[in-house]
Amino acid sequence: MEHLLSTVLPDYGEKFDVEDVDSNPEWRRRFGEVIPVLLRDGKPVAKIKLDREHLERLVEGSRRRPAGR
Repeated sequence: MEHLLSTVLPDYGEKFDVEDVDSNPEWRRRFGEVIPVLLRDGKPVAKIKLDREHLERLVEGSRRRPAGR
């Protein structure tokens, strides 16, 4: 997932942070063994796997939403 993010997001001028699920007790409780997990605005948008088309839809969809939504 990290490789895909680092390949696709720069084309959209977007960045991401890698965090260790085990470093945060809340994340460990919420996601347990379901990793990797991709969060956007604190909400999971992909778990275990992510393909390029799904990622591009996520990024493009967020660009079309009005601010504050």
